[in-house]
Amino acid sequence: MFALAQTSRLCPRVAPRDLKARHARVSTAPNRARVVINVAAPSMPATNNREPSKEVLSLIAAASAFCFDVDSTVCVDEGIDELAGFLGKGEEVAAMTKAAMGGTTSFREALDNRLMVMQPTQRSVDAFVKENPPKLSPGIKDLFDALRAANKTVYLVSGGFRPMINPVADALDVPRENVFANDILFNEDGSYNTFNANEFTSKAGGKADAVKHIKAKHGHAVMAMVGDGATDLEARVVGGADVFVGYGGVQVRENVKNGADWFITKFADLVQAVRLV
Repeated sequence: MFALAQTSRLCPRVAPRDLKARHARVSTAPNRARVVINVAAPSMPATNNREPSKEVLSLIAAASAFCFDVDSTVCVDEGIDELAGFLGKGEEVAAMTKAAMGGTTSFREALDNRLMVMQPTQRSVDAFVKENPPKLSPGIKDLFDALRAANKTVYLVSGGFRPMINPVADALDVPRENVFANDILFNEDGSYNTFNANEFTSKAGGKADAVKHIKAKHGHAVMAMVGDGATDLEARVVGGADVFVGYGGVQVRENVKNGADWFITKFADLVQAVRLV
């Protein structure tokens, strides 16, 4: 299997069609350790990150867990924006979401502002969830199945709300204890109160903290993060995600496109890489 090389220079990129050939060549090499403990996250990618480097493929092979953003990654929509539209606050909240995902506004500030504008109630949230089943991205179920077949654990790490993320987890057979998301708190009469400030993803840098927590608690030596936004890219830090796969199948954000170790627009490419393990 792929050996993990710790170098300051990224290895050459490998086209998806060449993955099987690369795998066959490496598999015939002398026996090497399958997993390297305490692997440092690779340096920022070169200009061409549209194909995976050998180093990236090695980290994907070694990763025992994958964390996924949900909005515009696992699902094709932005859940908060959809809820806002349902509540008649769509345009105003969409602008706030764009600012948060572009990295120009702290997530906690954007979250508080959006909720204050929406004023969701227990009844309105329940009605939204009932009327809006998850809109899954093409290929995401195949990817989750491939990851589990390769003995990799899947987590959902989202800045969205648990009442809307839990149905996504259920649809993809992800245990709810593997969901890290925000929670809305209501008053006794069901009116909006606030959000749970103790959730990892309620603050700036929260996804990175969530990934660090998962890694430390469950002993994952190597982890991967997949997402479309700046808050997802932040999770690629020492003690957090060792490799970041940027996803642009719904939204292409230039900072994520340029900062990802590997940038994809369809999950079939990642499925192929995982199945080589």
